[in-house]
Amino acid sequence: MPQETPTVVIVGRPNVGKSTLFNRITHGRRSIVGDEPGITRDRIAGAANFEGRRFELVDTGGIVVSDADYIPSQILKQAKVALEHASRVIFVVDGRAEITSADRELATLLRKTGKPIILAVNKVDTGAKEALVHDFYELGIKDMYPVSAEHGLGMDAFMLHLTEGFPEGTAEELAADAGERPSIEAEEKIAAGPIKVAIIGRPNAGKSTLLNALVGEERAIVSPIAGTTRDAVDETVSHAGTDFVFIDTAGIRRKGKTKLMAEKLSVVMARRHIRMANVVVLVMDATEGVLGLDATIAGYAHEGGRPVILCVNKWDLISDDKQYEFEESIRYHLKFLEYAPVVFLSAKVGTGVFKLFGLIKKVFASATHRVTTGELNRFVEKLHFDERKILYITQAGVRPPSFVVFTDKAGPLHFSHERFLVNQLRKRFGFEGTPVELKIRGRVKRRERKPLK
Repeated sequence: MPQETPTVVIVGRPNVGKSTLFNRITHGRRSIVGDEPGITRDRIAGAANFEGRRFELVDTGGIVVSDADYIPSQILKQAKVALEHASRVIFVVDGRAEITSADRELATLLRKTGKPIILAVNKVDTGAKEALVHDFYELGIKDMYPVSAEHGLGMDAFMLHLTEGFPEGTAEELAADAGERPSIEAEEKIAAGPIKVAIIGRPNAGKSTLLNALVGEERAIVSPIAGTTRDAVDETVSHAGTDFVFIDTAGIRRKGKTKLMAEKLSVVMARRHIRMANVVVLVMDATEGVLGLDATIAGYAHEGGRPVILCVNKWDLISDDKQYEFEESIRYHLKFLEYAPVVFLSAKVGTGVFKLFGLIKKVFASATHRVTTGELNRFVEKLHFDERKILYITQAGVRPPSFVVFTDKAGPLHFSHERFLVNQLRKRFGFEGTPVELKIRGRVKRRERKPLK
């Protein structure tokens, strides 16, 4: 039986370099990093590997134990949840500054957990600063290492101590960590793996509330303050035998409305997670109707070729007899998403939330569905198409389903004819919730061919 992967949690007060250390250890850009304090709010997890020893690393928001304000208190709550499952804790302090009361309070809280703690004195990149490290023994943590997360100084000794006693990963796991191409067996496992679902939408549409409702716990910080979520928060949920990874992304604003550096980076990261997702759930606020920004955000998912589910949240605040009218408004404003199913729910109350699981499976299956060339040719025989003669069709790929259409004329199809053909493919083979791509290949007459030079 395989050993359980250890979990290491990074904690510290705001702006001591926790996210930089997280990115250094995981060799990625999973956490947003910047000079503004308090950028990270929710807890962020990533896989890490040092000399064959694999573990899960969790980055938490900057903690101020005595701060009673809503967002800081919720950050502390999220950090405490992470600490409950921690095998070891990295306590990060700023080596360029003196010990603060926040450092002392946090050290006291961490010692009470009884977890093994390693003190990372960060931003120590010169000999003069290294001489100040010994002052931090005052925090009462014996395992202390001076490091520079930004420049990588002192990381080897720190990582050797951190991972001491951790189990080694399998050859397949380590190959995946190194970015090597997986075996056929491994690729089959990936194909049968969890469905990655990106939850996107405007700020304060209820994305984090929806994630919490799907997970069944307060996984993401929720508040009436627009823009509370900055990093993408992900959580794995198993439902009816299928695993789902839900990713709650930061609310996407218009470019002109995005001023803070953290919010600008959040938009970039949110769009990146859309590209990495298998299915996209676009959350709209029923109390505000369909806005132009909803269409802009939906366009990101459509352009990326992702299956889309249109989720109308806060429906408990609207009369049910308005449902038809609201859906008509969606179809009018989001004409390019005519293939996307619409679901009405209330994430806060829980009404209609669990419909999403079945709908996600359905649109994911549509996006990965493959039709044989024989079936497509039988489809072509029954197709009445006046614009030109279709010789045959073959499916070139999935996610999204893409087809190569061979015709007796060169040049692209007229928009209306292309739409007709896509609609007929949907009517015959399904493809609900997913865009369908067509590539037209026309037969070029011999006299029209360009001579070879």
